[in-house]
Amino acid sequence: MRFLVVKSKSIICILSLLLCAVLLSVNIGYGNCASVYFGYAPRLVPIYSVDTTEKKVAITFDSAWGADKTLKIIETLKEFDVGATFFLCGFWVEEYPQMVEAIDSANLEIGTHSNTHADFVKLSKDDMDMELSSSINLIKKITNKEVELFRAPYGSYNNAVIESANEHNLKTIQWDVDSLDWKGLSATEICNRVISKVKNGSIILCHNNSEHILEALPLMLDRLQNMGYEITSVGNLIIKDNFYIDHQGIQRKK
Repeated sequence: MRFLVVKSKSIICILSLLLCAVLLSVNIGYGNCASVYFGYAPRLVPIYSVDTTEKKVAITFDSAWGADKTLKIIETLKEFDVGATFFLCGFWVEEYPQMVEAIDSANLEIGTHSNTHADFVKLSKDDMDMELSSSINLIKKITNKEVELFRAPYGSYNNAVIESANEHNLKTIQWDVDSLDWKGLSATEICNRVISKVKNGSIILCHNNSEHILEALPLMLDRLQNMGYEITSVGNLIIKDNFYIDHQGIQRKK
């Protein structure tokens, strides 16, 4: 009987410790407190979406290959009077400098999508720094503006990737609504997919040269505006100061 009492106390003690660990791990930064308790590094996450009560979303375009649809995208965004963010690869900037000028002249936001579209998780620290600094310099040479946002190619990241981006004063941006425009979906399918998943603070992923983006974009913008959403750039959506990012990638005010 004494053995059972001692064993029960031990079990209760262990369960209490585990409960404390769970509560710590869901705190700000997901693992900062838990890392102290267990001795492991916290898991860093990019911004997937923003916690906001405003009906406000950001639309983004990854630009790595091709540019023949970019001017029409810019025209459509202007027609609907909305903002957007273009994430540009360095080699794309070198090949299409006039398109970078057009994006910038339309007061649309530009972030870096790396220099060569490499998988950052597979790169060394020096190579990551080179990818970021090279692409930033190429963009700044044309726009004369600071680059503040980074989207990792393939959405591939780990702590080292986010830490490198932070060192270059870049916020790492993912998405919570994938249009899947790159899969060859029809314009209606792309639009319906976005509308079914969007919410306040969403970041929508599109590509500047996907097959049906020119047909899908006006459908999406029209539906979103009819639903009462303000469509803007990532920079105008995210919280600039005094924020944290929870374990789901939702940026929240402290």
